[in-house]
Amino acid sequence: MKKLLIVTVLLTGSIVHLFAAQGNLPGKVDLMWVAWLGSVSALSFAFILTVYIMKKDPGNERVREISSHILEGANAYLGQQYKIVGIFFGVMFILFLFLAFTLKLISVFVPFAFLTGGFFSALSGFLGMFVATRANSRTAWASKTSLNAGLRVAFSSGTVMGMVVVGLGILDIAIWWKILTLFQLPVEKIPPVMITFGMGASSMALFARLGGGIFTKAADVGADLVGKIEAGIPEDDPRNPAAIADNVGDNVGDVAGMGADLYESYVGSIIATMALGSVASLKLEGIVALQLIQIPLLIAAVGIICSILGTFFVRTREEASQKELLRALRIGIYCTTVLIGVVSLFLIVSILGSRMIGLWGSVVTGLIAGNIIGFVTEYFTSDNYRPTRELAEESLTGPATVIIGGLSLGMGSTLIPVITVVITTLAAFFLSGGFQHPGLGLYGIGLSAVGMLSTLGITLATDAYGPVADNAGGIAEMAKLEPEVRKRTDALDALGNTTAATGKGFAIGSAALTALALLAEYANKIIEALDHLISMGKEPFSIEHFDIRILEIAKTTAGKIQSIHLNIDLLDPRILVGLFLGSVLPFVFASLSMKAVGRAAGAMVQEVRRQFRETPGILEGTEKGDYARCVAISTKGAQREMILPSLLAIVAPLIVGILLGPFTVIAMLAGAVGSGFVLAIMMANSGGAWDNAKKLIEGGSYGGKGSDSHKASIVGDTVGDPFKDTSGPSINILIKLMSMVSIVFIPVILVLNNLFLQWVL
Repeated sequence: MKKLLIVTVLLTGSIVHLFAAQGNLPGKVDLMWVAWLGSVSALSFAFILTVYIMKKDPGNERVREISSHILEGANAYLGQQYKIVGIFFGVMFILFLFLAFTLKLISVFVPFAFLTGGFFSALSGFLGMFVATRANSRTAWASKTSLNAGLRVAFSSGTVMGMVVVGLGILDIAIWWKILTLFQLPVEKIPPVMITFGMGASSMALFARLGGGIFTKAADVGADLVGKIEAGIPEDDPRNPAAIADNVGDNVGDVAGMGADLYESYVGSIIATMALGSVASLKLEGIVALQLIQIPLLIAAVGIICSILGTFFVRTREEASQKELLRALRIGIYCTTVLIGVVSLFLIVSILGSRMIGLWGSVVTGLIAGNIIGFVTEYFTSDNYRPTRELAEESLTGPATVIIGGLSLGMGSTLIPVITVVITTLAAFFLSGGFQHPGLGLYGIGLSAVGMLSTLGITLATDAYGPVADNAGGIAEMAKLEPEVRKRTDALDALGNTTAATGKGFAIGSAALTALALLAEYANKIIEALDHLISMGKEPFSIEHFDIRILEIAKTTAGKIQSIHLNIDLLDPRILVGLFLGSVLPFVFASLSMKAVGRAAGAMVQEVRRQFRETPGILEGTEKGDYARCVAISTKGAQREMILPSLLAIVAPLIVGILLGPFTVIAMLAGAVGSGFVLAIMMANSGGAWDNAKKLIEGGSYGGKGSDSHKASIVGDTVGDPFKDTSGPSINILIKLMSMVSIVFIPVILVLNNLFLQWVL
């Protein structure tokens, strides 16, 4: 590891030296090789860590047996999910082929880019889960030695997840850049084509996150309600038939689902910003498209190298408190943030010169915002701070006050993240010169999203480590390892709950900034699609059917259209209608996904009750429960229930666009971003606080395990499970997928809306 650290330092130093030595690089210099370097570095580091993990002792026979059950269940679930998702991708691929080759409404590269986006999104989640399901037993066994030994294995597994996501994300972009340049596509036309694989990634992410979330929470709620409350047995007790399904859910929801989710955020922010850069360059003197297009990708590549360095700062002493464990993880993130800030300064000044240093300021605002949102989330969800401790105290008066307190906490926790995003948006726009060049300002907002996500390699590591620690604790309990081992894994698990909540806050915050960048790109795509349809003379399309109050059309003396500009008026009823429709969509989506968890959990509750009733020896410890049956119930429920909420994200912008027009869609997307961001933060933080309040009581506070306050806190945690692990984290994918669908289908929306207007008028 020391040799690897030295190599990483030398790589970072070499990149800084290269940029510093080049001066103001000419626009024709293609630096995309740095993206290949970043991707190779990330995937190589992930491979080295995987080898390190696999060399660790997997434990005794009982530990290995439990781990194998979890592995089998996770693989069975993913296999079933990929079959269903494969059908969806097949249908969409055929549709895109028809639109591209028959109607010629979209680029011929779009169908294939869509497939690669979905493939790499799924692959990132699968590879992360592959390691996590093998690291769980090794973490439990390493915890027999020391707390730090268990932390190193679990954190290494999380780091593999982080590096696989950023490595594959950069790789996908670099491959498509190479393919499209080989086809001699103009540089400024490349990013709009690549946005399509963002839609593929978003679609895969929503299925993975939502389906995995329904699976894990159906198992978790069923295990808690029947096992803990009705039967009075401990969490992860081997007598609970749903215990294995619960641990499987940690992997398919919080590892595979989360990996696909953040892969989509990562590539989405980079591609959207590249597209905004290509548009902004058209109105800037002395700047060519390549310069602005390559900066987001280069910052992401530099972020990978810096994230690798940051992981070496994460270590702790034996018997460390949760506060010390959190500090250890935070130091790694802060060091990465500073390194990225320094290197990105050299990068931007070298490519664009000192006159564009404001763009570096935009990157820094994103870096700072990510850390602020992460810390605020930690404050509201960790039992080291007052909000969660007060919530635990509410349990003394029963479950009703726990629910009220948790909802209040979540609502209050939204203020600072919203203010942070507001300030970040305005600061990024101002620093990049947006008030003089609006296009450049929008590009600056995109760069702030890229800056926030440039630390993803390490921030995702601190998040993905949590499910591994949770599994390790379950394995320790089911394998009846020494109490000291369970104490250490509980410490790691409690930390994992907080880092998972922090990771969700980070993902939701970055989704808001990414969605703003996509919203700006959607407006650009409307004009681009109108130009394309008019130049093709596409019948029966006629621009005259659009309201001149929204479209400002400049014509030559000969009557030929010279330029088109959008003029969005908030007082226009069509815009107000779009805001209302967009604002309600995240709530409808959350309702559907919560109800889905309720139905799936109900089936699990009935199954566990049946097994306890028909096989009394299970509770006596003389017979084993049917673990496979519970896994099958969660799998079937998740696959069935994820379809309707997922279709909402795809169908809603199409219906609104066709009936009310593409300009109403702009307002709908804006409304969805505003309400979705707040709702997602509220749900994630309420759920995280309920979970950690329960953990605090289980640690001995307010009566400890088995007390009335403990039972009240379990009710709160049960309500919070779908909040923080199903609906909340899926909403951020919803708002981005809606934007992606709107961008990709804008030519279709324009044509069909035009036909509808001709029919109505």
